This record gives sequence, structure tokens and C-alpha cells, in this order.
Amino acid sequence: MTESGSSDRTIDVTGAVGVPDGFERMWTPHRMAYLNGENKPQGDPNDPLQCPFCVIPTKSDEDALIVARGSLVYVVLNLYPYNAGHVLVVPFRHVADITELTTAEGAEFLLFTQHAIATIRSATTAHGFNVGMNLGSVAGAGIAAHLHQHVVPRWGGDSNFMPIIGRTRVLPQLLSDTRQVLADAWVGDADPLRNP
Repeated sequence: MTESGSSDRTIDVTGAVGVPDGFERMWTPHRMAYLNGENKPQGDPNDPLQCPFCVIPTKSDEDALIVARGSLVYVVLNLYPYNAGHVLVVPFRHVADITELTTAEGAEFLLFTQHAIATIRSATTAHGFNVGMNLGSVAGAGIAAHLHQHVVPRWGGDSNFMPIIGRTRVLPQLLSDTRQVLADAWVGDADPLRNP
């Protein structure tokens, strides 16, 4: 098999891995685990022993990629982020819907969402945010049995050809490094509505 470029030369692309062809490659092997459904809960989705969001807080912050812990909720990096710094705000209690949160859980859930935005804005100079949750699998929740809210930092021009054409996100930082930056910058004791 050959491919002709704009020049008069013909390039043999048979077994092209590692063969110079003028294209740069950005390898994102972590995405294959997501595409293959790895780490998805198996068995009863209502069993906290099988729920990733119930298991995560039993690990160290570094191993679990936890940015901050409260009394009733915690903030963790998304293992398959849409953008660098994409975190999830998660109640410790295994509930599926926001209507199931107690008043105290709801207050801390909102407070930690505010803290996450303030922290990410301060640490990364994000231009904006997508904040939201998918309630139920038909709404797009990957783990519908345990409520979680996405906080996704956005920058002008961050949607380029890679996610549109290549269905790939390019993340410039390892998740463990991102977790450390955000954990060090966490503004949990500060007023989340302050101007950073």
C-alpha cells in the first residue's frame, strides 16, 4: 500500500508505525481504557463495595487522585478528563440523585463546587467552566448510581481539531501532577466567591 503526498514522491505506509511520514502523533493510551469500559462498575450498581466513588475515599489522596476532602463530600480528578483540571465533586454517601442529598450534604456539595472553581481558576487561569451533572444513564451518567458533579475548566480555543476530528483530548500534564497542583492551591478555607 502506498500513499502519494503533494510532492512527487511515494511513501510506503505498510507497517507505518515508527516510519517517518510527515505526521506528528500524540499518543493518548489512557483513553483506550475508557473506550474499552475498564474500571466501569460490574455487578449491582447499588452495592457500595463495587462503586468506584465509594472505594476512592478508602485510598490515599495521591493514589485516588483526591484533591480535597470535606465532612460530607470530596473532590477528585476525573480519571478520563475532558480538559486538564477536570474534577468531580462527589458525596461520600452512596446516593444517585441530587434530590436525595440532605440539606447539609447539599450545602457542602455546592460549597466544594465553588471551591473547586476558585481553585482551578487560581491555579490554571481558566477562562471559563462547564459545571453540571448527568442524572441517570440515559442522561449520560457513566456511573449513574452515585451522584457526582463535573467541574471542567475551559480556555478560549480549547476545542480544536483533536476532539472534533480525532476524538482525542490532548492533556499537557499527568493526572498525578494536576492533582498535586490543585491540592496545593485548594482554597477550602477561603471565601470561594472572592476575586482570585
